Amino acid sequence: MTDAQAAASALLAANRRRRLIRRWVAVGTLPLVLAALLFAGKLLSMYAFAHQAISSYVVDDYAGSEASARNQEFLNWFEPYKAPFNVGTALAGAEKLPEARAKLEESLALAHGLEVCTVRINLALVIERQGDAARESGDGAAAAEFYGEALTVTAETPAECDSEDAQKQSSDPDRDMKKTTDDLEDRLKQKQQEQQQEQQPKPEEQPQKPQPSEDKLDDLKEKLEQGTQERDQQQNGDEPGGSGTDRPW
Repeated sequence: MTDAQAAASALLAANRRRRLIRRWVAVGTLPLVLAALLFAGKLLSMYAFAHQAISSYVVDDYAGSEASARNQEFLNWFEPYKAPFNVGTALAGAEKLPEARAKLEESLALAHGLEVCTVRINLALVIERQGDAARESGDGAAAAEFYGEALTVTAETPAECDSEDAQKQSSDPDRDMKKTTDDLEDRLKQKQQEQQQEQQPKPEEQPQKPQPSEDKLDDLKEKLEQGTQERDQQQNGDEPGGSGTDRPW
């Protein structure tokens, strides 16, 4: 074999090795590429579903908002509290209060730091509406219990929720979180107190004694006057056969 043939053979072998290395590198990095694409797709879909859920909620399409929010629950890695939060908020708009409360409680368990602020407000509002519903149905005891639970959720809100950073993370930028929390707490205290007062037993009214009729009053007056006259006569000795001695009355 000439030197030229040997050089060509070595070049071909080197090219085969490079192609083989590139193939294995491609195979090895394929899972990472797929994971990156999946993450990017999931991130984009989360924003899309979240935007759709909010847009549907604004126009009172609570069923559409719930459906979009539930799509966020699949592979819910990024801000996991938001999917159940959006579902619970949509359910609350549709007046499905027990289901809304369950989802918001799930969201609260997944929230961290300032994320809990907006979740606690919505959860307390839902429980307050449960109390209002119980009161309207005539169940004052249940209403007072709901108001107490909502008051507990509100009272346990961290002090950091009054900060500007918390306001920036609010689900409703137009809502002043501190004012909303303060107003909610005052309203719940008043409602709870009203229900507790209504549950207290009322004092029993004393039965009124029957009043005598006018005829009976006249008869009684006549008898008293007659008795007085007879007594005066006996004391003055006017009675026939009397000795004029005072008699005990």
